[in-house]
Amino acid sequence: MARERRHGAKQPPTKEKRRGALFGWVMFDWAAQPFYTLVVTFLFAPYFVNGFVGDPARGAALWAYATGISQLIAAALAPVLGAITDTGQPRKPWIGGFSALLVVGLCGLWFAVPGQYDLIPVVLISFGLAMIGVELATVFTNAMMPSLITGSRLGTLSGIGWATGYVGGLISLVLIAGLVVADPNTGKTLLGLQPLVPLDPATREGDRLIGPFSAAWYVIFVLPLFLFTPDRSAKPLMAGAVRAGLVQLVQSVKDLVRHHGQVALFLLARMLYADGLGAVFAFGGIYAATVFGWGAMVLGLFGIVLTIAGTIGALFGGFLDDRRGSKAVIAASLGVFIAASIGVLSVDSNHVLFMHPVAPKIPGSAPFSSAGEQVYLAFAILIGLASGPIQASSRTLLARLCPPAKLTEFFGFFAFSGKVTAFAAPLAIGVVTALSGSQRLGISMSLIFLLAGLLMLLLWVRAPNGGNGAYP
Repeated sequence: MARERRHGAKQPPTKEKRRGALFGWVMFDWAAQPFYTLVVTFLFAPYFVNGFVGDPARGAALWAYATGISQLIAAALAPVLGAITDTGQPRKPWIGGFSALLVVGLCGLWFAVPGQYDLIPVVLISFGLAMIGVELATVFTNAMMPSLITGSRLGTLSGIGWATGYVGGLISLVLIAGLVVADPNTGKTLLGLQPLVPLDPATREGDRLIGPFSAAWYVIFVLPLFLFTPDRSAKPLMAGAVRAGLVQLVQSVKDLVRHHGQVALFLLARMLYADGLGAVFAFGGIYAATVFGWGAMVLGLFGIVLTIAGTIGALFGGFLDDRRGSKAVIAASLGVFIAASIGVLSVDSNHVLFMHPVAPKIPGSAPFSSAGEQVYLAFAILIGLASGPIQASSRTLLARLCPPAKLTEFFGFFAFSGKVTAFAAPLAIGVVTALSGSQRLGISMSLIFLLAGLLMLLLWVRAPNGGNGAYP
């Protein structure tokens, strides 16, 4: 398979160009990660629910609906666009267009002024545009991966990419929480400093700046991808190419089922566990903020710890992937992730492990000083350790299963499998939360998707051994 990917190259790239190409590709993960770390998980989403909207149950439901709808749109577009580009179109123009959508959407989060409820639709639409932009840009960057390195090293490259992304998320989190976002009660940042730029705490400008900050970060650090990572030669996008791509998409769906059964089964399994994974990421920070009353400072510290755990997990998972195989790494990591998610949901303000009573957190006490916080943090660290290998090895497994001529198209299906029902878990969380008034019951719906995906992976997916592309 590796020989087929290299076949047709005009000339071998120099060592320097090869390193530059890999560096540029890896930097996309670094550039995009603050959207997930700062906006989706640790800072902006909890602020939206508890600060901007002010009603935790209603805010969580609205955030869930926006997440689900935007992911459904991305899922519908991903395989179509992939089919079009696999007619020979270069990928960078598409990455550039969806990057612009991401940047515009992130800048729109600035309008989340507390108390101005008429701006809720503007903020939700902005978040949705950013989500669509980053997800579709990722389809095309993922499709570049197999052309940059031999098949036996795909797991390592994918793991390095995820780990680099986590480090980027960590540094951006330290910068924004340590230097910019201030606690509205003390006026100090996580590092105990005055904000680097004068911001109005009454209108929560520090929290609102998270979106524009993430946009600027992306614009700066995505440049190496465009400068150093090679792309296919530019061709004019003719109407015939669009039609050919759509015809090919229909044929590919048929071929996927008839001739690439293992790819289809894996995509179905990933469809399920990716939904649960995304839901835990999207609502774990919101749940912690509600249960323990964590503000931006503590959430920032929480995010730093989890991002370090995710970095370690991604690096170790990539190492194991090339030695034990992608499927084994995904399955083991999913088992840890599910157990840790149950552990997280077993914690509330007065109990751990569902029934064991503990003293509630004392208002104003140090971060993670209560027993409930400590247990929650321990389980969350396990989630962080497991999440990197799941995601990195998932794209590696597809790259090893995928026919070389259909890379972008099948990575479009990969995005589709991760998003086609991605609205289902957030929607279920939103509905259950709204009906019960309990975020814990709502988030527990994610476990159904995680368990179903793991069982399907274990029972039906037959994966290549390690990186050599040979089936057992």
